[in-house]
Amino acid sequence: MIICGNVEDIIFRNEDNGYTVINIDYEGKLLTCVGKSIAVNIGEDVELEGDYVNNSKFGKQFAFTRLTAIEPKTIEGIKKYLSSGLIKGVGESTAEKIVDKFGKDSLDIINFSPVRLSEISGISTKRALQIGESFSQARNVQNVVMFLQQYNITINLALKIFNVYKDKTISIVSNNPYKLVEDIDGIGFLSADKIAISMGLSETSDFRVRAGILHILKDSSEKYGHTYLTKDELYSQVFELLKIDEITLQNLFEQELEKLQIESSIKIFEYKDKLCVCSKSFYYMESTIAGKLILLDLSEVDVNVDVDEEIREYERINKMVLHPTQIEAISRAVKGKVTVITGGPGTGKTTIVKCILQACKNYTNKIYLLAPTGRASKRLSEACNYEASTIHRALEVTFKENERPVFKYNEKNKLVADVVIVDEMSMVDVNLFSCLLRALPNTCKLILVGDKDQLPSVGAGNVLKDIIESKVIDCVKLSHIYRQDDKSLIVTNAHLINEGKMPELTNKSTDFFYENKDTPENMFDCVVQLITKRLPKFINCEPQDIQVLCAMRSGACGVESLNKTLQELINPPSFKKREIQFENRVLREGDKVMQIVNNYDLKWNRVHDDGRVEEGTGVFNGDMGKILRIDYQTNETLVWFDDDRMATYSKMEVSELFICYATTIHKSQGSEFDAVVIPVVSGSPQIITRNLLYTAVTRAKKLVVLVGPKKNIARMVYNNYTTKRYTMLEELLRLQKQKAMDMYGE
Repeated sequence: MIICGNVEDIIFRNEDNGYTVINIDYEGKLLTCVGKSIAVNIGEDVELEGDYVNNSKFGKQFAFTRLTAIEPKTIEGIKKYLSSGLIKGVGESTAEKIVDKFGKDSLDIINFSPVRLSEISGISTKRALQIGESFSQARNVQNVVMFLQQYNITINLALKIFNVYKDKTISIVSNNPYKLVEDIDGIGFLSADKIAISMGLSETSDFRVRAGILHILKDSSEKYGHTYLTKDELYSQVFELLKIDEITLQNLFEQELEKLQIESSIKIFEYKDKLCVCSKSFYYMESTIAGKLILLDLSEVDVNVDVDEEIREYERINKMVLHPTQIEAISRAVKGKVTVITGGPGTGKTTIVKCILQACKNYTNKIYLLAPTGRASKRLSEACNYEASTIHRALEVTFKENERPVFKYNEKNKLVADVVIVDEMSMVDVNLFSCLLRALPNTCKLILVGDKDQLPSVGAGNVLKDIIESKVIDCVKLSHIYRQDDKSLIVTNAHLINEGKMPELTNKSTDFFYENKDTPENMFDCVVQLITKRLPKFINCEPQDIQVLCAMRSGACGVESLNKTLQELINPPSFKKREIQFENRVLREGDKVMQIVNNYDLKWNRVHDDGRVEEGTGVFNGDMGKILRIDYQTNETLVWFDDDRMATYSKMEVSELFICYATTIHKSQGSEFDAVVIPVVSGSPQIITRNLLYTAVTRAKKLVVLVGPKKNIARMVYNNYTTKRYTMLEELLRLQKQKAMDMYGE
């Protein structure tokens, strides 16, 4: 049967699969309707096709199989429709002005003659055209989403595709669905391949082989951090992916490699006696890093300061005596041009940075103190009593119409900087570091601080390790432990683990504890009890303040299973809390969440203690916060981040958030938590490694609890396996240094 009504309220909506619960005004009464739809907005008149059902919990409902939006015909209906949030730039006040002016013709005016909206006081010609474009786009979206849904593409992903291709979406996807692999984050080769096969494209088409090559290069960087692959390895993986006859593939593979190189999408080069292939962007990034580091290292830097006197003054003010290795590190950093300072926890890196800051402030004007993440920069700022920022924030993201975001500061518009200090360098990837270096003036002093034994960056490359191992940049390695309390074991055990020795598990310290649980089920129960009951009482905190760090996402003690249970116990559902459901997860008001991709255009603001409001753009992979409010009417979600930024997410952007009562150890890099619980599981020796456990332990500031059998801890401690990342930077640094020496001499 078919019924018509006006949407009064949206009770629930799953943005992944479109499942929707709405209340409509049907024949003067509220009727609850359930089903899947592309989009629905409060105030819309809708036509529903379906039938009545009796829900055991909610009673009589109308289950629809089709929902079609009908443009409202009444003045009130049009006003409600326009103020629903569907059209960007039109709120309740503007909607009322439009309807007062044009009455029942309002929608036709917006659609066919939007410039006439400028006849209304307060609406400029530019804004009038923008309203018309937004209205037209809302209509086009529906057609595009319906087209893509037949290929099992979720609504959220369909909207993301539309935002890239706009009105050309259907023609581009129909002509070459493999283009999605190159242009759309979240669409891999297999998804595009299914679409292509359903459209009848040949398995030996040029489009398919090209997409396979680009997919393998992209996948190797995202999963394994490689910046290149050998040609033989690339071919082997493409062959495994495409499953084409080998003789046929060999010819197609060579042809497409040649085309990709001609159009500058890839670079083929010889490295360590092998032919290698990389995306042109990675070659450019690593070459930029190598060239700029050597250029900075050779530049003339006037250091008009008595370093020894500055060190003595620092000791006097802080009532302490620095160790000789600390003094050496400070002296070399202040007098040098490019310096790396590396060491484990408790080796005095922060103390050294504070003293360097004091010394540099007396002879220079502009010092930047930087870190890769908001959480790390906030911690650095508090520790050094000096304003720190993220690298992204320092470079400032800017936008050009119809183009991807770029940094305001770059090779053409340099930062005004005399000294730049970057902390937590182990987690800086080649992309971000190359962007930073391009923005530095050639006379800038650069000091890089980090722990070389931490896990490498989530993004591609192995920047800190490659710089250190190239041996062409001055590097100070710290090994003496200074930060140590008699009853503290966090620092001691971290160093023991890093040295391949078993940590002390006596439970006699004040900050390092061990729970001997022999099965995954017992481990799971113990972790849950620790987070929800035992530790909050022990250290007088909220469960949300304790972080679970897992080796893996799946499994009994993985991120997914722990998050599901911890969410239900720490932040259970309630009629007072609004929530958003995706295909396999729920986000709820009050949830602890993490941003899992870089979003350069998401706006945020921060209110300072003095009342000043700071505005900025960009939320990045690994940023953690809390959901404060979910608004069903505007489809917006308000999130407060740990560094006091407030960001409002649209219904499409909110899919970038995941709950994070538990998170992977990789995602915790650069962060520090008061208390950390680590389930020590068994698994592949390629994953369950020494530096994974070391990284997890060093994330804790006040308390660590290891949960699991001792044999699992021993396996990690004695497993010194590190995944080899294929990177060019180490060799490029040596080549650039040799080139400079040949040109300028010693």
